[in-house]
Amino acid sequence: MEQVPLPGSVVVADWHRCKDSKEYFSKILHKKRRKHFGLLESPVMPPHVSVDTVHYKIFISGKSGVGKSALAARLAGLNTPNMHYETTGIETTVVYWPVKLRESGRVLFFRLQLWDCGENALRRFDHLLPSCKEQVDAVLLLFSFTDRTSFDDLSNQIAKWSGTSQSRVVKLAIGTKFDLFMHCDVSERDVRDFQESCGLPVLRSGGEVSDGLGDVAPILNCLAENLWHQDCVTAGSASHRSQQETVTLL
Repeated sequence: MEQVPLPGSVVVADWHRCKDSKEYFSKILHKKRRKHFGLLESPVMPPHVSVDTVHYKIFISGKSGVGKSALAARLAGLNTPNMHYETTGIETTVVYWPVKLRESGRVLFFRLQLWDCGENALRRFDHLLPSCKEQVDAVLLLFSFTDRTSFDDLSNQIAKWSGTSQSRVVKLAIGTKFDLFMHCDVSERDVRDFQESCGLPVLRSGGEVSDGLGDVAPILNCLAENLWHQDCVTAGSASHRSQQETVTLL
């Protein structure tokens, strides 16, 4: 079972709706739409505002056609492709998202670099998956609510990230095409059973993009919360080991 924080226990949920967040979210918006950031670009805050940026690499995993590229576009505020096409190699997308830590009130900019690679490309070229896994911080395990086989494949996806080197990688499951309930092949009971057995958060994506914040906030806040929690756990373990080594030397 994965150790995950309770929702809203690490970061302030729905902070994008609070007045004190406007100064920060205005830096990732332009005319109420999301700004597009390249690899070398970042939000620029005024000199009197001190805010740190934390960097993370995120890999999007899932069967062909579940909506990996569409999810990356949605999280970045880009236009979602109208037609499905197989990603021919590795595509990266940069997402900036400000959060407020609940305990300290500290504000952080999360820089999330999303890595998306087509399933066929991963099969054809052996070097692509190791490149995607290298120094990765989190993996988004995608399935489609309209494709039962993609949901059944989640256990295989999890198994690929269960090695010792990936033990500290944050894992989140995301169901895409949630709005197409008329064609749903995955029930809410299936989702609950999966959560109970695997202990992974299951988030939902689908429908029209609204204001560019509200529709992606649940996913980005959950991802940021789990990443920061994992960093704190890792830092605490490292500190504990250091103290033990000091005692041993004494």
